[in-house]
Amino acid sequence: MFGRSKVKDGLKKTREGVFSKINRLITGKRKIDEDLLEEIEEILISGDVGVDTTLTILDHIRERVRKERYEDAEELDYLIKDEISRLLEAPPPPDLSKKPFIILVVGVNGTGKTTSIAKLAKYYQQNHKKVLLAAADTFRAAAIEQLSLWAERLGCDIIKHQANADPAAVVFDAVAAAKARDMDILIIDTAGRLHTKVNLMSELEKIRRTIKRHIEDAPHEVILVLDAGNGQNALNQAREFIRVSGADSIFLTKLDGTAKGGIVLSIKKELGIPVRYIGLGEKADDMELFNPDEFVKGLFEKE
Repeated sequence: MFGRSKVKDGLKKTREGVFSKINRLITGKRKIDEDLLEEIEEILISGDVGVDTTLTILDHIRERVRKERYEDAEELDYLIKDEISRLLEAPPPPDLSKKPFIILVVGVNGTGKTTSIAKLAKYYQQNHKKVLLAAADTFRAAAIEQLSLWAERLGCDIIKHQANADPAAVVFDAVAAAKARDMDILIIDTAGRLHTKVNLMSELEKIRRTIKRHIEDAPHEVILVLDAGNGQNALNQAREFIRVSGADSIFLTKLDGTAKGGIVLSIKKELGIPVRYIGLGEKADDMELFNPDEFVKGLFEKE
């Protein structure tokens, strides 16, 4: 379902703000030298690629220039794209033979978590799956209302309790309902837990235990929602979530609204889990499965 034009459009700010600078820098240069590489290093770091990831990319390029005897600056364009492509990888698709396939969605409030859940639901509906939503973010009445509105728009069932109810109780009912109703997919919203709030992290662990009482190997996917606009700060947020929640994939939102799309390059290297989904707008179908080749094209392709 990956739409090249949509990804290219969504990466416009990142491309114009960061990676077009590399194109302009290389254009007109006659040879690869250390000054040129250092300038590229500065551009990547300023584009929220991250210091460690940038240094890894440049070290590999220096090694290849030395070993493979690249000299022409135009060849550097190929080397940069190739090294970035090597950093990225498309994760294997989820094993949807498990039914109900249970997805736990975690992330800080304000990252676009509820809208991302709606996008996931729409994606699975388009792939002929029966989807059930669970409103386990009970600490905010607005979160329950927002998810309920999305469920109504999408025409999918939702399990919800009153505000301030026990989130684990919502999850218990939702898993039971998913089994009883022969649902293919259960997507569970959770409270926007800041990593410093120990009690909220404990609540997340309780939710996981509740799911496992029903289905031992669930949740089958734990998605961490990150806002691309937060850049490197999003990585600091993410580490504790990954430790506590067992997140195994990233849904990167608001990629169309920021010049910090370079964050994608450091997520896998620094967090150890891949980006699986990217959000490119506010509509339910403004989501794409992450495709490394199209992403790199979107970063560098000229208008």
